Amino acid sequence: MDNKTNSVLYSKNENQKVYPASTTKILTAIIVLENCKLDDVVTASYNSVMGIPEGYTTADIQISEQLTVGQLLELLLVYSANDAANVLAEHVGGSIDSFVSIMNTKLNELNLTNTHFTNPYGLHDENHYTTAHDLAYIMKYCLKNDTFRKIAGKASCAISATNLHEPRLYSSTNELLVPDNTNYYKYLVAGKTGFTSQAKECLVSSAYRDDLEFIGVILGSDSRFADTKKLYQYGYSNYSVQKIVNKDAIVSNLQISNADYTTKDLDLLAIDEISALMNNQDNPLNVEPKIILKENILAPIEEGAILGKATYKINGVEYSTDLVASHSVKPSKFLVYSIYTILGSNLVVLLAFCVIWFIKKKSNSEKIISN
Repeated sequence: MDNKTNSVLYSKNENQKVYPASTTKILTAIIVLENCKLDDVVTASYNSVMGIPEGYTTADIQISEQLTVGQLLELLLVYSANDAANVLAEHVGGSIDSFVSIMNTKLNELNLTNTHFTNPYGLHDENHYTTAHDLAYIMKYCLKNDTFRKIAGKASCAISATNLHEPRLYSSTNELLVPDNTNYYKYLVAGKTGFTSQAKECLVSSAYRDDLEFIGVILGSDSRFADTKKLYQYGYSNYSVQKIVNKDAIVSNLQISNADYTTKDLDLLAIDEISALMNNQDNPLNVEPKIILKENILAPIEEGAILGKATYKINGVEYSTDLVASHSVKPSKFLVYSIYTILGSNLVVLLAFCVIWFIKKKSNSEKIISN
């Protein structure tokens, strides 16, 4: 999906409800970022660190260990630590259940009706589900936050010593971000992995190349890194930003009915340049605009006056520009002369009628007097 226009370039089963595993954590992270400061200090509770089932990744956070929100977010997004998710959830919501309610409220605010979460990190649950479509829009929302971008784009994280733990260093679970990994993809901006035996391999990410930022979502995969690369390679190989119309280009023309013959032919110019994301096989010259003009366009018209609008629809996205007059338009002198002539003739006729009426009236008056 193109992050700017929301155009979906490729999809398969995008609205099928599936399990998200740890890709859940991108929503957890953005809620934390919207409610906390990075240097806030958090103390891990017994429930938050001891409630993680066996087999789920942890950063070995200790009971009563103190870490900053920033450190916990790095453990959450880079290393995918589930205990970090619980600690953050309790800190923001007061309890994990309250935090989950905040998560689902946020989903409703984003109008993502095919997603429902029961925990902050992706623990398998029949009622913990999402779709590729919804995850793409969650990621789009998260990418608006620069701190999220920075942390979710890290190849590793270093956690300094705490009150209960020696310094820790973790490599990202997202191999596309790690330069010395065979799966490294240099255009990747940010991402979050996920895996459970039920969800299989998952990855939600974003990439930037050629002035285009795409969002890719892979769920239920056997090879998430290779599949993600294929998605982006398809997008960047087949789509690009192409110019649809230049600024001041002639989009349409018309004749002004009451104009002087030297200025009546009027070109309508695009006031803005329009570029759009298009399939490389499509010719931008073949895109026809929908033109809506103002009613009763008559002289006089000033050069640059807005007379209408042109709208181009491409891949379901509308791009519009105002249309302006290419030159000033003067009223026809002949029409003006004709109007004056008609009015003048009518005045003469009216005057003659008045004279005749006056003479007849005077004659009738004289007859009455003589009689």
